Amino acid sequence: MKDMDHQHMDMPGMDHDKMDMDDMPGGHMMHMGNLKLKFWVSLVMAIPIILMTPMMGLKLPFQFTFTGSDWVVTAIGTALFFYGGKTFLDSAKMELADRKPAMMTLIAMGISVAYIYSLYAVIMNNIVDPSHHVMDFFWELATLIVIMLLGHWIEMNAIMAAGDAVQKLAELLPKQAHVMDENNEIKEVDLTQVKVGNVLLVKGNETIPADGLIISGKTSVDEAMITGESKQVEKTIDDKVVGGSVNGNGEITMTVTGTGETGYLAQVVKLVSKAQSEKSNTETLADKVAGYLFYAALSVGILAFIVWMFTGTFSQALSILVTVLVIACPHALGLAIPLVVARSTSLSAKNGLLIKNRNALEVAHTIDTLLVDKTGTLTEGHFVVTNYQTYSKDFSESEIIGLMASLERGSTHPLGKGIIQKAEDLSLQIPTANDTQQINGVGLEGHIKDDLYKIVSEAYVKKNQLLTDELVSDDEGDSISYLIQNDKVIGYAAQGDQIKRESFGLVEQLTKMGIKTIMLTGDNQHAAEKVGVKLGIEDVRANLMPEDKAKIVVQLEGEGHNVIMVGDGINDAPSLAGATIGMAIGSGTDVAVDSADVILVKSNPTDIVKFLTLSRNTRLKMIQNLWWGAGYNIIALPLAAGILAPIGFILSPLVGAVVMSLSTIVVAVNAITLHD
Repeated sequence: MKDMDHQHMDMPGMDHDKMDMDDMPGGHMMHMGNLKLKFWVSLVMAIPIILMTPMMGLKLPFQFTFTGSDWVVTAIGTALFFYGGKTFLDSAKMELADRKPAMMTLIAMGISVAYIYSLYAVIMNNIVDPSHHVMDFFWELATLIVIMLLGHWIEMNAIMAAGDAVQKLAELLPKQAHVMDENNEIKEVDLTQVKVGNVLLVKGNETIPADGLIISGKTSVDEAMITGESKQVEKTIDDKVVGGSVNGNGEITMTVTGTGETGYLAQVVKLVSKAQSEKSNTETLADKVAGYLFYAALSVGILAFIVWMFTGTFSQALSILVTVLVIACPHALGLAIPLVVARSTSLSAKNGLLIKNRNALEVAHTIDTLLVDKTGTLTEGHFVVTNYQTYSKDFSESEIIGLMASLERGSTHPLGKGIIQKAEDLSLQIPTANDTQQINGVGLEGHIKDDLYKIVSEAYVKKNQLLTDELVSDDEGDSISYLIQNDKVIGYAAQGDQIKRESFGLVEQLTKMGIKTIMLTGDNQHAAEKVGVKLGIEDVRANLMPEDKAKIVVQLEGEGHNVIMVGDGINDAPSLAGATIGMAIGSGTDVAVDSADVILVKSNPTDIVKFLTLSRNTRLKMIQNLWWGAGYNIIALPLAAGILAPIGFILSPLVGAVVMSLSTIVVAVNAITLHD
């Protein structure tokens, strides 16, 4: 892996409290627990209102009234408006402050008009002029608040809680470090006290606490968090190490060049935070429709009020205005999307998909490019013995694996686990090794019978000139471990990633859907191209850092492409957050999962195609439901405003209520018919 210069910057979000929130339609958020409680309390308050008030003038068989019931309904309705309606009123203020009225503004307008006019109706009916009945809208107020809260709850319950990827990145660093003073004494200090220039001791298998430069010792470091590749990188004096990567068996001392607030992770955090912030501002399809409907209802209502002021009475004009604004209440529109999302996420779960960001379902039809990580996404993501060979007439190939497994028995090193697994797969009788011990930065050694055996790296063999032309392997791109018997190389085992069976055929399916596939990987070009050739991926980009992947996403989107990024590692987090749709492998890191919009639970690449197919069906249902929800308003608003009054027809509130109820039922039934 090539060295890199780490820029120094503040670590954004490192001290932020973890938020337990979900996106609400309209781009606003609230606690899931609060929403659930608010719905149930609002429902309890709505029931007596529904029982004691008519629906737009229509008294239903189960309804009843009694002396003073108007005042009871007014009291309960007031409590419901300020308690259950507060969510929508507060969110509407935010939408209006952003000059982007959408669903929350439309709902807020509906409940505000219904409440204020109902207060007016109660006062007129009971105090000012009891002889002339003025219709109230408490029934509409109660049902709208409850249905809208239910819609948000359904949607939020269907979509997983988005975790805090920034917090997960912060947790990669250990809480303490071993600081070495000028007398070479070691002290345990809190990581926040570590400063640039400090000398740290990093023991075997510990997480490296900060960016730094090795000043003594040899080791191998797992830098999967940077490159995403399951490969140990040899490190020695003057080599750079990155905070958050995992030290191997060797012990090293290092000089700190960057702390938790100025090191490499800060770059990744900044990229993730910026991308998530930009994506959260995406306007949903329902918000756009609601915004148009808000302007339409307001314009039609005001125009109708002015016309009726000149052609009728103030009372008629006010009644027409209120009827128009209340009929615009988005009962069906508010449920149109949540019901489809709930149905879609249920089908997704059955297909091994978890949808975290609703917008992913709405924009998937625009995708024309798939960016896919190699290790852990297209491949298995862990060390597997891909080839092994003997150089000695005294040992067979399987015996080489058996001897290596003997030395590796009990090892926690990824390469050791791969050797042991291969021996188990071959059902080998593993001999007993004695006096096994680590060779810092090299491998390990031990005695089997009377001979000394060593498992060493390719670098060790070359350095000690033990590798002749006849012993050079052709497994470029894999990690090679050589077995030495009494200073003579007798065999080797190559370990690398195996391509997932499900990866074959993926590119062909995506091509049929008009989507180009590009591989992005931190691995070397040769290893990446080997996988690319086998899978039919022509565009392969290797040796990439997290910021490189993020730049490619930005570049492609700047050229007008809509991209899906699929990955599994910390190094993929910035590009996952920044892509049009970020898709994480379920077996990947918490940071990758929290940065993504969609999770492939089964870690199966072919589920990408399932998601695209389901999302296209989902969007079709969304559009159909929006037409049903908004279509009712398109017809009802001008009729309620009196556009056909010259021929003696005005849509009565009663008929409007019936049509509104029917449109809600149609929306619900249409959502249920969604299939994968």
